[in-house]
Amino acid sequence: MYLELEHIKKSFGDKTVVDDLSFSLEQGKLLCILGSSGCGKTTTLNMIGGFLRPDSGRIILDGQDITEMTPEYRPVATVFQSYGLFPHMNVIQNVTYGLKFRHIDRKDAIERGERYLDLVGLHEYSKYRIDELSGGQQQRVALARALAVEPKLCLLDEPFSNLDAALRVKMRVELKKLQEELGITMVFVTHDQEEAIILSDFMTIMDQGRLVQMDTPENIYRNPSNSYVSEFLGLKDIVWGEDGKIMKVIANEKL
Repeated sequence: MYLELEHIKKSFGDKTVVDDLSFSLEQGKLLCILGSSGCGKTTTLNMIGGFLRPDSGRIILDGQDITEMTPEYRPVATVFQSYGLFPHMNVIQNVTYGLKFRHIDRKDAIERGERYLDLVGLHEYSKYRIDELSGGQQQRVALARALAVEPKLCLLDEPFSNLDAALRVKMRVELKKLQEELGITMVFVTHDQEEAIILSDFMTIMDQGRLVQMDTPENIYRNPSNSYVSEFLGLKDIVWGEDGKIMKVIANEKL
């Protein structure tokens, strides 16, 4: 497997936030970590990204143990909920910021940055200030910045939560298309079931720091592993495609 978490545990004081968490993911797939607030999903993402160190366990990416590796040296990029853009830099400067740590010269960095801006539909905005962009455009800049370093793994922590409903739907479709075109491996944290269905190849459902079920969205909805998963999903109606894939959520008590 390309990404492996082996018996990861993390506590803050006497509170265990992630408890004996293990899962693996194939290269080129998108995994959504789904769960209610406080279930440990963001803590898990931060440990994969290197922003938190697990108390025990190992994180392996493409055969390399990255558990003790600091964030700047991990072949991992993160898109945060707050975007984390630098307001004193213009768009292209933001997108190419991480490349200077990869020892890429300025000319090549600009060319690569412009290529990824083009991929997210913002090529003509390269000289704009961040405060001149809409929320959706800022989200695309953050995504281009993450992709520009060409990471082995891209992490996304509820990146669409600050967008309005219509723009969220549009960004989901665009992200999935981009992920499939580039073949990049992604881990996406969300509490939104519809978002997880649309985006994910696999879903991991967490509760109180533990993995409850991991499978394709279709298998989870058809065969929830226990009563918690059934109650959490709370589906009223879904539309199934001829290929057995979920096409649309009609109604969901949790949304």
